[in-house]
Parts: sequence; C-alpha cells; structure tokens
Amino acid sequence: MPELPEVETTCRGIAPHIEGQCIAQVELRQSKLRWPVTEHLAQRLQHQVVRKVYRRAKYIIIECSQGHLLIHLGMSGSLRIVSTNTPAGKHDHLDIIFTNNTCLRFNDPRRFGAVLWTDQPILTHPLLNALGPEPLAESFTGAMLYQVSRTRKVPIKTFIMDSHIVVGVGNIYANEALFNAGIRPTRQAGNISLQRYEKLADCIVKVLHNAIAQGGTTLRNFVNEAGKPGYFKQSLHVYGRAGQACHHCGEPLQEVRIANRSTVFCKHCQR
Repeated sequence: MPELPEVETTCRGIAPHIEGQCIAQVELRQSKLRWPVTEHLAQRLQHQVVRKVYRRAKYIIIECSQGHLLIHLGMSGSLRIVSTNTPAGKHDHLDIIFTNNTCLRFNDPRRFGAVLWTDQPILTHPLLNALGPEPLAESFTGAMLYQVSRTRKVPIKTFIMDSHIVVGVGNIYANEALFNAGIRPTRQAGNISLQRYEKLADCIVKVLHNAIAQGGTTLRNFVNEAGKPGYFKQSLHVYGRAGQACHHCGEPLQEVRIANRSTVFCKHCQR
C-alpha cells in the first residue's frame, strides 16, 4: 500500500502540473472503487479551477474553486500526469483533463482506492474528521505520544500505526522508526518512558523525511506521478530483511506478526 511518503511524493509531483489549471472534462471508466465514485463527478468538476494540491494522512486533496476532490490510492493505486493522447490501460479508471491538455490519470488495479467529491469544509469529511496529528507537523512530539500512551497496553508498533494517535505511520516506516529508536515493537505502549518516546518521535519524523526525499518506497504496485518507482527501499534497515544480518550488530533479524502485519526487529539492538 502506498504510505505517507508515497502520497506526499505524488502530491508534490502532480501539483505543478495542475494547480491554477481549469478542468475541461472528466472521463470516468470505472465507478466501483472502495466506495462508489461521487455521482455526476464529471459535471461537478467541469470548469473548476484547481487551487491547491495537498495531503492529509494518506488522502490526496485537490482543492478546487467550489469544493474538494478527495483521493485515496488504496492498496495499489497511482496518479500520473500523461498526455491526452496516451491510450488508457485496463486499470486506468479516471482521467481529469485540463484546458491546457494536461491529463491527470488515476490507475487502481485492485480498486481499493477512492475518488470522492465534497463541497463542504474538507476537514469535516467523515474520512478526515477523527484523524490524529500529522507526524511532520509541529504538534507531533514525544511528549504527546507519552501522554496519550499512559493507559495503553497494545504493542508500541500498533500504537504508532493507529491513525487516531498519529496519521501516516504505516507498516514499513513503523518498523524502521522503532529500529532507529532502539525500541522493540512488541513492548507495551504504556510502559515506555518519556525520554524514549521523544527519541521515537524524532525517528518517525526523520524516517519519513528521508523517504520523501528519496521518492517513497519501491512497492510492487506503486509508481509515482512520472511512472517511476521510489528509491527509499535501498535505505531500509529491517523491513523485508527477516533473517538477514542487522546493519548495526550483525545478528540475524527476527520476524513476528503484530496485528497480522509483518514486523521485523533486532532482539539485540531493540529493547
């Protein structure tokens, strides 16, 4: 699944091409996604001007002159800028075509993504209104994590992946941040000290910034706006490396399942 860095990379990639541009037409080929595409989307979007492209959690928000388009990439989706004469593929479900002949194309092989329209204040949308703080915002701190965690008995990895606690810390980056912070992912969230939470928060921010700088993580189905894979996979310390040597101590990395997600850690470096 595309995680926060992939979504941020996509936003930054498409924004220069569509911000300030007027939508000429919309071609919808498949409306049955995770949730049905908003009815009459083509009519709602026609002649709208894109004011801004940004992200909230893993949702891409395209702010238009009279509302917002909310897009989720699901398990395997992508947004790309293509020329208007590029033939649509089997899983190219939506084209947004602008008056300057730019085309924003939504591709989603597994159809777990979403394309929704609202003319209400975007942060009141049911998919967004209960989300926790952004990990790259100033409001996200170790002290905040420590305070919220005091009565929590869930594993720390589950805790930081809870979007009501903090958004966008998916499986890959939770593994990496916990390794960098030296915290074993199975430890109870409520048993971790303030000092260690401060280090963990710092590691979450750093690992996400590094991933964004390198274009996201190369996943099986993810491509960025230009159709090229991200490169952060080259920098992974633990995710996908079960049984291989720890980069720090050389001991074999261990793998367990937490909340049915693959979790890799070093029993020597993480406590």
